[in-house]
This record gives sequence, C-alpha cells and structure tokens, in this order.
Amino acid sequence: MTGTIYAIADAEALHPRPLPEAVALMAEAGIRWIQVRAKNFSGSDWYRAVEGCVRSLEHSGVELWVDDRADLAALFPVQGLHLGQADLPPAAARRVIGKGLKIGVSTHGEAQLAAADADPEVDVIAVGPVFATASKERPDPVVGLPFVSRARARTAKRLVAIGGVDAGNVAEVLTAGADAAAVLGAVCRGDVRANCRRLLAAAGLAECASS
Repeated sequence: MTGTIYAIADAEALHPRPLPEAVALMAEAGIRWIQVRAKNFSGSDWYRAVEGCVRSLEHSGVELWVDDRADLAALFPVQGLHLGQADLPPAAARRVIGKGLKIGVSTHGEAQLAAADADPEVDVIAVGPVFATASKERPDPVVGLPFVSRARARTAKRLVAIGGVDAGNVAEVLTAGADAAAVLGAVCRGDVRANCRRLLAAAGLAECASS
C-alpha cells in the first residue's frame, strides 16, 4: 500500500532545499508515496535530482514517481511515471518505460476521466483541481468534491484527488472516495517533516471515520 498521502516534492516550492533532502524528510515523517516534480530543471539537473532521490529513499519502502519525464523514469529504479494531458500519451510512454512501472494520468473533466479509465496503460487516475490551487500558473477549473465522488463510481483504478489539498480538507477528499490525496504546497512550503505528519494525522482521522 502506498498510503493516503501522495506527496509531490516540487523543486520550485521547496527551493532552496534540494529534492533528495526533501524526499528523505517526507519518508522519515511516514509518507510512502512521493512524486518528484521540477518543471524548470535542465535535463542534467533533473538527472542528478532523481539520482539523489533514489539514493535518499533506498530501503525506505517509499514508492518514488517521476513527473512528466518518461526517459528519466526508464533510467532509474522508480515505481511510476505521472503524465499530464499535454505530456506523452500513456501508450507512447509505456514504450519508453516498459511494463514494470505504473503510469498515472491527470484528468480535469468527464471526458478525460473516461479516456483514462478505458486506457489499459493507465494505472492511476488523478482528478482535479478539487479546490483552488496556487501551484500552477494556469490551473484548470475547479472540479469540486462531487466530481471526486462521481469519479470513484466510474473507475475501479486507483484514484487520486489533487489541487488545493491541505490538512484542513484532506479528510473531505478521502471521504469523497479518493484512495489518496496528492499534496504539493501543504507539504513543500515550510517545515516539510511537520507538514507531512500533520497531513498523515488528518488522513488517519478520515480513515477512522470511514471504517
């Protein structure tokens, strides 16, 4: 199990803290699913960052995913690749990374959700933004919690809710039907270890309420 918190280690939000240091703090706090994201890195910087993250998480049991870059996911012992709607199609990415890695896809509406659910190469579906988010320059329209519930009813694939999730609303996201909540700002900004522990505690309360 990867856990209910899917932490996105974003290089820009974490600056000046290096990505390898940040993912180690997340793992120490109890996070078991981490995506590394670096929209403005050069290829060489990306390579060094992923290499360092792999070393930092060795023997930790954490699932490490790479955002966007199928080439880098294929080069390292990571567990998954996350794709946006403007990235490589899942079938093309699969030819790069092989059969051993999982693929996640971001969706922002009914049609994209249906396409991801029908795509045999997609293992994880992210829906959002659930709430308003400051993590993107041009965010997609907010889909809200009702869309998370509708998505849960329409797919058996692992479902992740993303966008504006923090310790104050993560319980609502999980109760709506998401298997996990992807969190960027509420993890990366400030005390990373404390942020993760706060989110895990809130998610734990949600799990207790639904059990």
